[in-house]
Amino acid sequence: MSLRMWASSTANALRIACSTKAHLSPTFSLSRCFSSVLDGLKYTSSHEWVKHEGSVATIGITDHAQDHLGELVFVELPESGRSVSKGGSFGAVESVKATSDINSPVSGEVVEVNTKLTESPGLINSSPYEEGWLIKVKPSSPSELEALMGSKEYTKFCEEEDAAH
Repeated sequence: MSLRMWASSTANALRIACSTKAHLSPTFSLSRCFSSVLDGLKYTSSHEWVKHEGSVATIGITDHAQDHLGELVFVELPESGRSVSKGGSFGAVESVKATSDINSPVSGEVVEVNTKLTESPGLINSSPYEEGWLIKVKPSSPSELEALMGSKEYTKFCEEEDAAH
């Protein structure tokens, strides 16, 4: 992980580009080449992911987002039982670079909070899709998930966003 973070930050500082295709293209940043996007999850344009299993949706921030934020030093999360609204902020992450709001991909009730993040916010950096999940929600409108991006759409979205910066 530390090698990946070093390579990503070095590439960003030097404005080096790479490509995952046969030809070189400046639209693929090195940090994008190292970020992972998992199949089977849904993604938002504000870089949250959601995994819907049964009656619960697990929510976190993407590998792409944590890579751009840098080392996370603090996480603010809601308490269980709180309601969240699709697109509404439910917490924040603070890195050595900035503080960013975390938005909910779905509306519903928070049924579990990842309390490990209070002591170890870096779990989001090292394991954004597994140990670094943020909250679990019981969706009030599961159909809201249909409007979110799949892995291919999210990958394209990130490539276009990175190319614009």
